[in-house]
This record gives sequence, structure tokens and C-alpha cells, in this order.
Amino acid sequence: MTRHLKRHEAPKNWPISRKGTTFVLKKNSKGIPILIVLRDLMKIARTRNEVKQAVHKKDLIISNKPVNDEKKSLELFDILKIVPSKKNYRVVLSEKGKYDVEEINESETGSKISKIIGKRSLKGKEIQLNLSDGRNYISALKCSIGDSAIVDLQKRKISKILSIKEKSDVLVIGGKHAGTKGKILKIVEGNKMVELESSEKKFRALIKQVMVLN
Repeated sequence: MTRHLKRHEAPKNWPISRKGTTFVLKKNSKGIPILIVLRDLMKIARTRNEVKQAVHKKDLIISNKPVNDEKKSLELFDILKIVPSKKNYRVVLSEKGKYDVEEINESETGSKISKIIGKRSLKGKEIQLNLSDGRNYISALKCSIGDSAIVDLQKRKISKILSIKEKSDVLVIGGKHAGTKGKILKIVEGNKMVELESSEKKFRALIKQVMVLN
């Protein structure tokens, strides 16, 4: 099975030219490969080999974990640290729903937001929470699937829950409104959808397609 796909077959939220070299890395998660980020988006690496060298030198860190493979994907709101330049970036969605990065201060690198997509009760009051970035955490904090979690990357634990409720500010992360920020007006259709208001319009989105920001 091929480990690559043609450029025109790449996910629409990858900010790459549909022209150029015929093949790019095959999508292996909901995120975007660090190779695509450094070469096609940030343009600080010219070739895959340059990215592989940076990985070998431990020059790249994603959300407090060293990168060990140039095919490693960054998920939404992951923190990318480039060690030689001492610069830090957060993965975001543009208003057009495409992955982008924004430079952040060192003081902002200690935590990230992730969406709770699953939970499982354990012994006592502890619960295992499954997050949208693929990580799992044990927590006793009260929460529901669809809420967001603020993860303390240093202590490797969830420090706060952001509940999905009326008046919450959210980012649409999927569907035709991906990249749009808005405020929840109400939760409808048996807690499966939300009615949102952005700066330009009112619309509905599935709860699984929005992430609470605060």
C-alpha cells in the first residue's frame, strides 16, 4: 500500500498547492504532517530531507514531545517549538477552514485546548477522557462529551473543562463553516446541534463539528 497520495487528493484543509511535485505524504490522522507544515506552509524547509535532519537532531517539539518522525502530524491547537530559533507556533484554522500557524510567546506554550470525544468510567470517581488530538487523560473533573479540555502540557493533566453551553465562544472545526468563530445561541435537536451567531450570520452546526474556546 502506498504511503503517499497525489496532491489533488490531499485533504482540503491542507494549505498546499495542488500543483508541483506529484505526491505528498498520505494522510494518517485528522491533523497535518509536520513535513507539510515546515515545507509547504511555513516554507522554512525546502525538502523532506531537511525536515528529517531536524527530526534527527531533536530540533522539533510538538506539545512538549520531541518529534521522532517527519510524518508525525500536528493536530489543531498543538504547539510547535523549533529549538534552534527558539520560536513557538500554535496550529490554528484560517477563516477558510485551512490549517495555519501563528507565532506565540514562550509563556503560551504550557497548555493547549482539545475537544473531549469520548469518556470511560474507571474505579472510584476517576474518568478516562479521550481527546481529539489522540491523547487520553485520567481526570475527576466533571465533563461531557463535546466539552473542551485545557491540557497542562508540563504536568500532563487536564487543568480545566470548558463546557459546551449557551453563550460559549466556539470555533467550527468541520463542515462547510469550518474556520468560523461564533457564539452558541442555543443547543438544539436533542443536544446534537448548536445554533451559532458569528460576526456575519446565524447558522447551525453539529456539536461534533465545534470546539469550545472559553
